[in-house]
Amino acid sequence: MKAVQYLTVGRAPEVVEIPVPEPGPGQVLLKVTAAGLCHSDLAVMGWPAEQFPYPLPLTLGHEGVGTVAALGRGAGGVAEGDEVAVYGPWGCGRCRVCAEGRENCCPHAPALGIMPPGLGSPGALAEYMLVDSPRHLVPLNGLDPVQAAPLTDAGLTPYHALSRSLPKLVPGSTAVVIGVGGLGHLTVQLLRALTPARVIALDVNKEKLELAGTVGAHETLLSDSGAATRVRALTGGVGAQAVLDFVGVEATLAVAAASVATGGDVTVVGIGGGTLAVGFGGGLPFEVSACAPYWGSVPELFDVVELARQGLVSCHVETFSLEEAPLAYERLHAGEITGRAVVLPHG
Repeated sequence: MKAVQYLTVGRAPEVVEIPVPEPGPGQVLLKVTAAGLCHSDLAVMGWPAEQFPYPLPLTLGHEGVGTVAALGRGAGGVAEGDEVAVYGPWGCGRCRVCAEGRENCCPHAPALGIMPPGLGSPGALAEYMLVDSPRHLVPLNGLDPVQAAPLTDAGLTPYHALSRSLPKLVPGSTAVVIGVGGLGHLTVQLLRALTPARVIALDVNKEKLELAGTVGAHETLLSDSGAATRVRALTGGVGAQAVLDFVGVEATLAVAAASVATGGDVTVVGIGGGTLAVGFGGGLPFEVSACAPYWGSVPELFDVVELARQGLVSCHVETFSLEEAPLAYERLHAGEITGRAVVLPHG
């Protein structure tokens, strides 16, 4: 089968031929119908050799959906032909945290060498992929696979990120979304579907701001040194009850800190490498809560898929063939993808 693999640190990914995997005990083989590309993939491929944590070659892709093609011995709960989405942050499956569906927070996965598909384990940018357990499969129930693939990260991560702020996003409140790319434009829709808050979207790219307005942002602002002042003006000087930063560089975190209201939330999702000073008199208003969430839980992925099925959330996508995936990564790196790039391995 064909797969997109990262073969050598510092080199672009390549399309290669590898054997179709066989499902072992408890595993499920999927025929991949769609796989999303993510900035996290670019971050992984940007690590120097001395810091690279995964075995190579690595089949990329941590946003995957597919059709069940075969079941390993003892695997149940799904049947051949089922259309499913793959939950990515795999845990041990045996601890209390995993039993609650929060495998993204499994404390044992690193020591056990358990890694997500595309981020250590073979991923979804292939014609077929192995899933370690049926518990990591969420039924699509008729949802378009092209729409479903980005939901496994670009939808799940912001849903999880904003969930802690829902009690604060009451009528009259404001939420700020910094960076309205793949995750950010879905965040705008999630905020509109789940809260009565006014949504302000910030970005440096005018096309992405236009998309944010199209999908429901009440206000769109250029993300520059004056952005926080404009947020304050729009909120009568109070600031936003929730600020979600999907970039995470020093400049955007400075905007987040200057935009948040007293007692509000700053949630840092972006992996830009910036830091946020937290402490008494450290630059944040009093009683601000700061968090760096990771992915999301299995029940939350069920929620996101259902929101999409109801038409409350949809991803702006651009599709590519498997052979075009390296080019898609180049365009993603250059900032030329508005929304999410989705690869169709059999299309």
